[in-house]
Amino acid sequence: VHPYAQVALGILTAASRLIIAQANRDYAVSQLLEKVGSVYAFLSEDETIKKMDSMRDPLAKIARVISACAQFIKDYSETTNFWKRLRKNIMRETQITVSNYSKTLDELMQQYRDCQTRDIQINMYHVVEDHNIEGMAYAGGAGLNTMKKCLESTRREILEDIINWINDASPDAPCILWLHGQAGRGKSAIAHTVASWFKDMGGLGSCFCFARGRQGEHREEKMLTTIARDLAGHYPAFRRALAHALAEDHTLKTTPDLLQQWQKLILEPLSKAKGAIVGNVVVVIDALDESGQDLSRKEILSLLASTEAASLRNLRVLLTSRALPDIEGALGGAKHIKATCLDNVPAESVQRDVTLFVSKELGDLKEIGPMEIQQIAEKSNGLFEWARLACQFLNPNSFGQTVKERFKSLMAIPSGEGRALLDGMYAAILESVVPKSGKRFRRFCSVMRQLLMMLEPLPMTELNHMRSLFPNEDEHYDVAIVLRFMTPVLRGIGDHTSPVQPLHASFYDFLADRSRNEAYFIDTSNHHDLAYASLQLLGRELCFNICGLESSYLKNSQVADLPERIKKNISLHLSYSCKFWAKHLEVSQFDLSIATSVQVIMESERVLFWLEVLSLIGALGGAEGSLRSLVRWLEGHVGYETTSVLAIDGLRLVQNFFTAIACSTPHLYLSALPLSPHSSFLGRILVPKFSHLVEVAQGGLKDWPATQLVLQGHTSHVNSVAFSPNGNRIVTGSLDETVRVWDAKSGDQIGSPLKGHTW
Repeated sequence: VHPYAQVALGILTAASRLIIAQANRDYAVSQLLEKVGSVYAFLSEDETIKKMDSMRDPLAKIARVISACAQFIKDYSETTNFWKRLRKNIMRETQITVSNYSKTLDELMQQYRDCQTRDIQINMYHVVEDHNIEGMAYAGGAGLNTMKKCLESTRREILEDIINWINDASPDAPCILWLHGQAGRGKSAIAHTVASWFKDMGGLGSCFCFARGRQGEHREEKMLTTIARDLAGHYPAFRRALAHALAEDHTLKTTPDLLQQWQKLILEPLSKAKGAIVGNVVVVIDALDESGQDLSRKEILSLLASTEAASLRNLRVLLTSRALPDIEGALGGAKHIKATCLDNVPAESVQRDVTLFVSKELGDLKEIGPMEIQQIAEKSNGLFEWARLACQFLNPNSFGQTVKERFKSLMAIPSGEGRALLDGMYAAILESVVPKSGKRFRRFCSVMRQLLMMLEPLPMTELNHMRSLFPNEDEHYDVAIVLRFMTPVLRGIGDHTSPVQPLHASFYDFLADRSRNEAYFIDTSNHHDLAYASLQLLGRELCFNICGLESSYLKNSQVADLPERIKKNISLHLSYSCKFWAKHLEVSQFDLSIATSVQVIMESERVLFWLEVLSLIGALGGAEGSLRSLVRWLEGHVGYETTSVLAIDGLRLVQNFFTAIACSTPHLYLSALPLSPHSSFLGRILVPKFSHLVEVAQGGLKDWPATQLVLQGHTSHVNSVAFSPNGNRIVTGSLDETVRVWDAKSGDQIGSPLKGHTW
């Protein structure tokens, strides 16, 4: 049986177990129980099993409908109560639902028997409950990418092993499978294949992907909230449990504390939903090694390796990464984590799959026959990324060389293993299109430097707009004159709307490491050009009420067309510049032109317009770090004292009014600005620039309050307080016999109180 069919059979088996275990079933659903039983018997027949490989679409639909039937039967009492509240006839609604499910299953089984694939509409019935989980951070664009799936009929053995592990219902089955191996082994392709198959069957809980080019988004901070929202959208029982947790403690929606997110948004709802979910909950986490530096994933690794994770028997987490020291150290020895290394897959199996891939990619080239395909597969040494690059390298449209000549060049690349083999391939590709000196070489270095230093990938149009603002006019050219030759290693080149990013993270690593690549090494130690361009954009495009909001009575989340307004009025390059100008500033040497640009923004109303954009795009949390970076960058430079003071005032404004500004952007002007201390630089310089603001007639703040946050939780006197060395945490000890740890930025308590001391 193909692994795809194994996914369907696993879901069918789990659904049947859920149905059988359901006690006190209402007579009204007995017909549906009988129908499910007949479908399961049909799918168990030898003739049915023989057809499974060729009848995937109806098989997937049957699995989805059976799963929905099981959920309907499980939630039947809640469903009838819902109908009752709507004053509907329960018997009639039940009969309609059962009849529709039965009819759909009959049609799908007949389609299966006839070996035909027809479009059959599937209607799912579930109670639409008003459980508000809005406000939790969600990492857009971090989900499943079906374009990354394995080629059909490849990686069958490893996929079978993973599917069997997911379907394993035994209590001692490990709940996490760590799939690791060298760059280019195909880890992501396997992860996205598994996620895609389970999504087809309606059995995917969540798929979350890290990407080297997206490190500026800090996806690690949103991973658990994104997974929780995905699970809530898929499993009604989980959604109810999650909504209950959020209702009891609304701060969980915005807490940066990963431990609280793990315990309250994942573990506890999963535990409460156990028994109401068909099969195991499948979560795929791809490319954890691309999250950034070790610290970016330290807490995630700690949570995955914890004994709490080991206790979740209905969870299956497929995690992929390279075996970096910190990841291997955290996951390598845990009993509830099954480690599988792609470097150890039998060579003959990998060779077969690479040969299939190369045959498909080069099958139309008459100059490449079976012997050449075999040579390429052998040269790849099991690296799928190398094989893909080799196929791109043999492009018949390459300038000045025949396919045969390029094949000879390909075979001349020194053989090696892992990274050395990929490096040789990258060098060969670049040597075929980029000279090692002269104007064209300098332009290549400049464009690739821009790409490598970007903290979030942008389309070519946006890259060109930022480049047009670089201080050196010699750099003002269309990036397409370089990028159109880079299609073997970059995506997003064919159109001007898709972000330009590497097809594989190892290419950027190759360019940025002088020890791997002397000739085409790209120095990214100075971000001067991007810092300058970002500040120029802020100076030119920021304006008051950029999205034309009419009322302060609505939260941002209540403005129905806010996403459309943002898309229309806030360009991608402006959004990028607002989020990352200070990040580029940090990695730039002090320069008068940049300092002047900063001065113009900070000493005018544009600083408020900048905060306005951050509020609208949901990135206000980064303002504090940006302003701190600016203050550090200006330290010791004469003539910018006012700019530094205004930056500190802006920091205090964000700290004191963060909740109001983040919730409703107009309150930046209507509440935060007029209620700021009049004696502050910000109050004296910026308040007069805005008319019709409310005025504090009597009292008001004379200076920024020393109290930034009130930490609430202790029930008795606090007799000891200390900051962590990095200033991010506060620890307090109290006569209530607890020690508590707090987030210094938000004031949220981190984890549960530590108990044990009596004095």
